[in-house]
Amino acid sequence: MSIPRQRGLAEQAATAAIDQAYRMLRLPSIRSQFPELAETAGRGQMSYLGFLSELLLAECDDRARRRSERRIKAAGFPRDKSLRKFDFDANPNIDPAMVHTLAKCEWIKKGLPLCLSGDSGTGKSHLLIALGTEAAMAGFRVKYVLATKLVNELVEAADEKQLTKTIARYGRVDLLCIDELGYMELDRRGAELLFQVLTEREEKNSVAIASNKSFSGWTKTFTDPRLCAAIVDRLTFGGNIIETGTDSYCLATTRARAEQQAAS
Repeated sequence: MSIPRQRGLAEQAATAAIDQAYRMLRLPSIRSQFPELAETAGRGQMSYLGFLSELLLAECDDRARRRSERRIKAAGFPRDKSLRKFDFDANPNIDPAMVHTLAKCEWIKKGLPLCLSGDSGTGKSHLLIALGTEAAMAGFRVKYVLATKLVNELVEAADEKQLTKTIARYGRVDLLCIDELGYMELDRRGAELLFQVLTEREEKNSVAIASNKSFSGWTKTFTDPRLCAAIVDRLTFGGNIIETGTDSYCLATTRARAEQQAAS
């Protein structure tokens, strides 16, 4: 299908032709923003090249935004968490400079690991999701999963003879975020399957984990000492470690809010 062309189109006919061209070329952002940009260009006596660049940049920016949204959705984050909403003042254990350096994603480019450890309510999951979101926005493929869900999926895949395929799927993403590692004890089979995923990704693609236990307490999660040591090695070699402490700022924030409401 082609669009009829003739010089000196009336304004209404030109608008209709432009609208049809947008649809054929699949340029929804230009289509929606064209009237406003055209009016701005007319008022500012913008050159043809300047006007064309504004249109194309608007489309490029919107496509980049939609790609980011798709990557964030594909990551499977359970809730929206951002670094902008993280209260660094409430937890002095966490170095804001280090976190914002991690948000630049250089460690992901190098395939390095990240470990966040601390008690419940200290911001581990928030930071894990926020840094994962930053990575998705930067163009990396990200996947978030709870540790127990991942192990259960691996066990089912092994029983159905789909283990190789499942491990390969988790191995392909640029950043694998594993949350709540250490909350439940893993039997030897589950720990071995998790170890296979970590081995598949070692020194190739990054793993970020959040755990409520320090490394010394992981022997309760991975009951085989040698396997535990191997997993700790996979998750720490050359990587970054953030200890979020033991004081729950979530609980402190809730108490402070309740006290303010009571005082008012």
